Amino acid sequence: MVHVELKDGESLDSAIRRLKRLVQNAGVMEEARRHERYEKPSERRRRVAAAAARRKRPSSGE
Repeated sequence: MVHVELKDGESLDSAIRRLKRLVQNAGVMEEARRHERYEKPSERRRRVAAAAARRKRPSSGE
């Protein structure tokens, strides 16, 4: 669970930005999207294999 407390003199906008960054780093939204619908085991294997292939592929910057 992500928890953010306002610091002294901190604006609400900066606290919301900090919250969004923490939520993204914790993977909360990705987890919620995964639970939106059932994913068949074959679909999961395909998704995981595609992610591994993307990681293995050399970046275009090199």
